Amino acid sequence: MKMLLFFVLSSLLCFPGAIVYEKGCDRAGDGACRCGGDSLLVVSWNVENFMDYRADSTGRYTRGRFVAKCNGIAKTLLMIAEREGRLPDAVALMEVGNRFALERLLRDTPLRKLGYSIVHYDSPDRRGIDCALLYRGSTMRLRASAPKHLTDCSGAVMATRDILVAEFDSLAILVNHHPSKVGADSERRRAVAMRRMTALADSLAASGTSRILSVGDFNNDVWHIPQARGTIKYNGAWEKIDGYFAYGPMEVLETVFDHPLLTEPDRAFGGTKPRRAYSGPRWLGGISDHYPIILKICNTRQILLP
Repeated sequence: MKMLLFFVLSSLLCFPGAIVYEKGCDRAGDGACRCGGDSLLVVSWNVENFMDYRADSTGRYTRGRFVAKCNGIAKTLLMIAEREGRLPDAVALMEVGNRFALERLLRDTPLRKLGYSIVHYDSPDRRGIDCALLYRGSTMRLRASAPKHLTDCSGAVMATRDILVAEFDSLAILVNHHPSKVGADSERRRAVAMRRMTALADSLAASGTSRILSVGDFNNDVWHIPQARGTIKYNGAWEKIDGYFAYGPMEVLETVFDHPLLTEPDRAFGGTKPRRAYSGPRWLGGISDHYPIILKICNTRQILLP
């Protein structure tokens, strides 16, 4: 929590004049977030090793499991659309193996008819996983996109996930998957990622982008509301390492989508937990060990296409 406070304060200091809104969800009777006027719907989800089965030599990622994963992701996005009364305008995904996986997701599931396009770049990550963004061209106009490497103190590119930057009308979306908590150097690596994210937001603001939404898996707790549900469970304790940072004049309403179909009993510690795809090499049949988050950005008349 102290580190999170430091990151937020650093963002404010490095981004003069910015307003950081970290507001909770005003729930309607059906559990969905509500905000008046125009809004933008963004989903952010670590989809746990969404890998290209053709490139796997271990036999873990078979074609059948890959197809089941595609269908599970698509079904979840459609369940979110049913709950919110509209399709997500953008979907940020972490732990994507390559562009093939994304193309099959959009080609071989019901998402194929919904007008989503892909923003994706290969990253230098050792595990071969990347960040990606799907967006609907009917509601958002992509102006530019780029991968942004993380570099160490010597200037060398770090073998981890790039930060994906996608620029739309009056809005930039940054998709993050910061270095994990594993290893003696992990805290420093995550601090590098946070500084890079803040610098990118600062640069975008200086170039005239009025609103910046940074989403993803930060591998540090990002609690906007202390009593909110976590997105991942580790050794019986809920963590909320999936979240957002908002820069500029916008209001963000957040919900953790902990649908029963994404959930299973936690037999070791009690309660429930996300139903993951794998435990080590063992296939469990779930979709992800993370819950998705739903972000509703209010008053977005200048962002959405008419």
